[in-house]
Amino acid sequence: MENITLNVAGMSCGHCVNAVEGSVGKLSGVQSVKVHLESGKVDVAYDADQVSLDEIKETIDDQGYDVE
Repeated sequence: MENITLNVAGMSCGHCVNAVEGSVGKLSGVQSVKVHLESGKVDVAYDADQVSLDEIKETIDDQGYDVE
């Protein structure tokens, strides 16, 4: 299991949290995802054999947020 913290710009409200946690959480291989709105960070625990870091970043990007 891999654990990563991503810096994500543009999140400002509860809707942002739900959009990111909901979309990333649906990816096969993602065990957990937690948005920290105050710091603009997203913690993700995932199985690298099932999902790539690029797929996770692309999913966040597709929701309208920038992964730095």
